Amino acid sequence: MTSSRDNSRPDLRILLASVFIIATCGILYELLLGSISTYFLGSSILQFSITIGLFMFFMGVGSYLSRFIKENLLEAFIYIEIILSIVGGFSALILYAGFTLTENYYLIVVFIIALIGTFVGLEIPLIARIINQYSSIRETMANVLSFDYIGALLASLIFPLVLLPYYGVMKTAFIVGIINCGVAIFNAISFKHLIKKFQNIFISSLVTILILLVGFIYSFRINSFFEQLLYQDDILLTRQSQYQRIIVTKWNQDFRLFLNGHLQFSSVDEYRYHEPFVHVPMLTAFNHENILVLGGGDGMAVREILKYPEVKKIDVVDLDPEMTKLASEHFLFTNLNENSLNNAKVKIHNEDAFNFIKKSSEIYSAILIDLPDPNDTGLGKLYSKEFYQMLSKRLALDGVMVTQATSPYFARNAFWCIVHTLQSVFPVVVPYTTYVPTFGQWGFVMAGNKIRIDSTDNYIKALQTKLAEQKFHTGLKYVYPNLIPSLFIFDNDINEIPTDTNTLNTQKLVNYYETSAREWQ
Repeated sequence: MTSSRDNSRPDLRILLASVFIIATCGILYELLLGSISTYFLGSSILQFSITIGLFMFFMGVGSYLSRFIKENLLEAFIYIEIILSIVGGFSALILYAGFTLTENYYLIVVFIIALIGTFVGLEIPLIARIINQYSSIRETMANVLSFDYIGALLASLIFPLVLLPYYGVMKTAFIVGIINCGVAIFNAISFKHLIKKFQNIFISSLVTILILLVGFIYSFRINSFFEQLLYQDDILLTRQSQYQRIIVTKWNQDFRLFLNGHLQFSSVDEYRYHEPFVHVPMLTAFNHENILVLGGGDGMAVREILKYPEVKKIDVVDLDPEMTKLASEHFLFTNLNENSLNNAKVKIHNEDAFNFIKKSSEIYSAILIDLPDPNDTGLGKLYSKEFYQMLSKRLALDGVMVTQATSPYFARNAFWCIVHTLQSVFPVVVPYTTYVPTFGQWGFVMAGNKIRIDSTDNYIKALQTKLAEQKFHTGLKYVYPNLIPSLFIFDNDINEIPTDTNTLNTQKLVNYYETSAREWQ
């Protein structure tokens, strides 16, 4: 290759553009692998930490191995792009197959990370050595690193904002693979006069990109095939939002909602969760005019709240607009939630609950927190002492708040951690529990500043009396006056144990929850 140092040459601009593109692709592969592992295994911090750590290590391995490539650098770079496009393009498919068809997912994901990381590590040193033939080492390193970092920024923005919500992980993998192969073809054509085996390289690149295009075209069917293997029941509906994978399954008359692979409700017994969750705090609250629901985008909790005619306003704060849109428009949800989210009293806010509370100036009679389990720090912050302190300022003096609190049986430490965290903020905290066949024993925690409980027996009797006075109580499927006392009974294997409180700094709750999940898995 020529030894010219003329920075204005088109060849140099082609190579720098290639650096920018391959840097973008490298970060996208990293984000893809971390996201897929989180989807299958939960614990986003753990999965991304493992992915990033292994990826960086194998990039180092690739960088070291690049020293042994001494000739035909341009051809070597193009072949690496072709190989990387195949491995990266099919990475999501391989991981889906590994998770659904084998019990060795971790072995497979480490192997894929090793391959992709090594080839990504080979790219930059090789192309830097090629660019160095056009400019000084000082200019080469400055240019290569600048374009590399800019590409990384672009990848970190387009992955969560464009690629994941609009294409999902399977299509995104094929897209990135196609882009990688496009770099190979573009460089092969641009430097045709310098490549000895141009025809072989060009045909290899063309065949690879055609295979990847076929994968992209049929990615929906491939994805549906593997997802069907993941679930016991028929999949009726799938959506990929910016935040999560939404799947609805059906078996006979049982409809089930899964978010990122985690079951959220079963239509055959969801009322055994939602009726105690809503009616215990609503019967305890002194006023029902202004209600806040955090989470609950499926509309089930709102359905129960609307049974109180004195309710004037319900704010529903759910991060994912795709979820609330489905619950407002799709007949599967509107039949279950009785079209609750379209009620004139309901206002939907698609934003983060933490930020909503932070900027809110409203005072609420009751606050109901119907969020997923705290399986990562993003959710763990919504069970933290700091968050509860903010909630206490938004709760009326005689108001009541309640949160779902995982299973006191399957996640005993996590449940009592939530109780103790609320006790560090509110003067009155009342845990209660119920049995939901789909989930097992489930727990809730109610708290307030002035809940009148002179004795547990008197409080229970007051709840029974208030429920009996409600005109709708005979229409409830599960909760009735004589059931109330059982909600406050904790058997010996689920009763209180000592735990730490959960703060934004420590995130003890996430550790408790993950430990329990590993034990039961």
